[in-house]
Amino acid sequence: MQDIQPPRPTALLERVFGIEAGESKAVITSFAYFFFLMASYFILRPLRDTMGTVYGVAHLQELFTGTFLVSFIVAPIFAGFASRIRLATFLPWVYGVIAFTMVIFYVLFQQVANDRWVAAAFYIWLSTFNLLTISVFWSLMADIFSSPQARRLFGVIAAGGTLGTVVSPAFITIFVKTIGTNNLLLISAAGFVVCAFLVRLLEAQKRELIATDATAQKTTLERNLGGSPFDGFVLLFRSRYLLMIALFLLLMTCISTVIYFQLGDLITKNFASRAARTQAYATIDLATNSVALLIQLFGTGRFIQRFGVTAGLLLNPIIMVVAFLAVAFSPVLLVLGSIQVLRRFSEYAVAKPSRDMLFTIVEQQAKYKAKNVIDTVVYRFGDLISAWLSAAILPFGVAGLAIFGVVISIFWFPIAYLLGRQYEYGKPAD
Repeated sequence: MQDIQPPRPTALLERVFGIEAGESKAVITSFAYFFFLMASYFILRPLRDTMGTVYGVAHLQELFTGTFLVSFIVAPIFAGFASRIRLATFLPWVYGVIAFTMVIFYVLFQQVANDRWVAAAFYIWLSTFNLLTISVFWSLMADIFSSPQARRLFGVIAAGGTLGTVVSPAFITIFVKTIGTNNLLLISAAGFVVCAFLVRLLEAQKRELIATDATAQKTTLERNLGGSPFDGFVLLFRSRYLLMIALFLLLMTCISTVIYFQLGDLITKNFASRAARTQAYATIDLATNSVALLIQLFGTGRFIQRFGVTAGLLLNPIIMVVAFLAVAFSPVLLVLGSIQVLRRFSEYAVAKPSRDMLFTIVEQQAKYKAKNVIDTVVYRFGDLISAWLSAAILPFGVAGLAIFGVVISIFWFPIAYLLGRQYEYGKPAD
């Protein structure tokens, strides 16, 4: 009589989400890692945006300038440590250091509640490290999973982060007035400590994947990357493929910043208190990320496999042309809030996983060093130039910013198409 094997606990998960046998542990750990990472950041994001209003919406471009300068300094420091310390040791410490800084800001906020310069320091540091930590996450994903695996799995993994972005604003909306905004810093610090532990766990699971799955990336985290702190910049400017990714991100960032200025202006005019503004930002985050979660779990992988990465990259430019035209004709908070939800769920659910898949076909140095420069310095440079332009256009009203956004989106479209086609060929251009 033939023995009947009991079903594996992960069998249903594998069938529903397209996960193959042997990948389940790494996918679940990656999902949890991204959940805690994004939850830890998003529990502070409304507080960061509120600190921006404390500093002054009319002066936000100054905060964007400070963030760019700090990012420009942090990028080579990150690359320098990655060049000299084993990745398996260095990557967890990134999250440990950030947790420590959150405790420092907790102490500062307890001492000086509404100091304009403490608010600026918090805004700039949070805006700097959030890109660094997310870049580290997706660098690790691109270093674990191959291009074919990424097409199936990155949407599901991204859903872990989106779940974190749903839980955090929901928590804030319900409890911020009870626990107080300062205690959010300690909750965030604990979450980053969990991230450090999960990175160590993934390092062991990467070795298991290499041993059992012929399609997994064959790199190791038991090494330092070597080279110099400025290799990320060198690699970027030597590769047309990486430069195209940088330009794609630059234009996407400009769009985000234009909407951020529009939203900040309208929220400041509609809500007087710090708590009310924090709650308004959290409500928009909750709506955005709830929709994105469903798309990532059940739609992203199927969409990419059916239509390709090129279609995933093109989706946002198309949506934003239509959205900005709607804002130009009806520049009110309800319309702009709805468009922010639409933009961010299409970006998080489709465009960003598609963009991060682009790094699965580059070598390990580029995955960590060049990607870090693109995700931090280039991103914040886009913030910087669009912030100053948005500040100059803001006196003409939200409709003027919307017209500016349409122009950016039109230039964004051909870059997305050319980059997607290059990826589909399977070999980045030198």
